[in-house]
Amino acid sequence: MPEGDILHRAARTLTSVLVGHELTTGELRWGDLGGTDLTGTVVTAVVPVGKHLLTRLEDGRTLHTHLRMEGSWIIQPAGSAPARRLTRDPHVRAVLGTSRHTTFGHRLGMLDLITTADEATVVGHLGPDVLAADFPGAGLAQALAAFERHGDRPIGEALLDQRLVAGIGTIYMAESLFLRQTYPWAVVADVDVPSILMTARHLMARSVAAPTPTATGSSVRGTQSRVHSRAGKPCTRCGSPVAVAPVGRPPRERPAFHCPVCQTAGRER
Repeated sequence: MPEGDILHRAARTLTSVLVGHELTTGELRWGDLGGTDLTGTVVTAVVPVGKHLLTRLEDGRTLHTHLRMEGSWIIQPAGSAPARRLTRDPHVRAVLGTSRHTTFGHRLGMLDLITTADEATVVGHLGPDVLAADFPGAGLAQALAAFERHGDRPIGEALLDQRLVAGIGTIYMAESLFLRQTYPWAVVADVDVPSILMTARHLMARSVAAPTPTATGSSVRGTQSRVHSRAGKPCTRCGSPVAVAPVGRPPRERPAFHCPVCQTAGRER
């Protein structure tokens, strides 16, 4: 599932082609929203919140989307051959276009049209966005208070709980814990939560700024992560084989890639 860095990248790109422009095409094609026409409305903002996107419209409505596992936003020049092909794609669930660009919500996992005043109904349950501008201050304090209330949970599980902090998925859970040499199953109360959260923020912000998504800062194929998806390969710190095991409770457990030799912080209780 795309994580917060991907959503911030998408928001940045959508902002550059949609915000301030009137929609010449505004089609919603999914579920009860099928046939909804947003043509003529001006886009005022595209805001990422964790793994969600809020596309705000001048008429006081917000298009809420979530990519889930397979979703993406694709941008093409208006009237181009790729745009014409995508217009006919049955997996496109939203089309937002201006005179210059057309954006396609492809295989979106969630699509809601709500009043902007009611955005809390779709994102109000989330913890602070780890990539938000105010996260190092108010956001971090809010997240730490939430983690403290869940002190007996495994840190890997807690980092994935979007109600505690929004935007971190399996990639940045694994990469942050690796850099802090922290055991994914160590309980929250036994680990340095502030440094882990700020490490996740640093890694994700660097990915947002990079030419392509990366958890390491490298764009070279095969070097964009240190432990995630590297089971059986040598640990980049100690050379031991990277392991993977589930963290979290069924049916919501997720894979936690880690080095069983050098990720020891919090392991012994």
